[in-house]
Amino acid sequence: MESPPQVQVRDVILEPQIERYVNERIAKLEDFYDRIISCRVVLVGPPAHRRKGGPFEVDIDVGVPGSFLVVNRQSHPDIRVAITQAFSAMERQLEDYARKQRGDVKSEAKPPRGRVVRLFPEDGYGFLQADDGREVYFHRNSVLPPGFEELEVGAEVRFAEEDGDEGPQASSVALAGH
Repeated sequence: MESPPQVQVRDVILEPQIERYVNERIAKLEDFYDRIISCRVVLVGPPAHRRKGGPFEVDIDVGVPGSFLVVNRQSHPDIRVAITQAFSAMERQLEDYARKQRGDVKSEAKPPRGRVVRLFPEDGYGFLQADDGREVYFHRNSVLPPGFEELEVGAEVRFAEEDGDEGPQASSVALAGH
């Protein structure tokens, strides 16, 4: 961490074991992302007229390159539980941020594409060749508008594949431009 972490309290007496626990959880954040720039934890006690019991609130702000990650108002009657919940939420945010930085975020899968290789209009079915070279059966009922009648051999299509009774079959067949 480039700057020392800050722990601020409002309406809370910071007992040594709680302070130790907060510092342990701050140190653990760097296991999830080792380029943290800053960290500020705010522990807020119940309002003055409700000194007994909670809820306690915990806010965490973490500075990372190009952004700030924030967990606001994790509350619970037990201060230790509120701290645990807040840090768990921050750890999830840091994991997601680190994945994005590394480029590990899954990209949206595009439907497979292929070309119509054989048509049997009188029987209402055909075959397409998927980009990986496999032939896949399709029925006229699985063709989306403008419909089966508009398909030609060689037309590029996109489709969803599923297991049929006799092997792979295409559903939701659509002309690539539609």
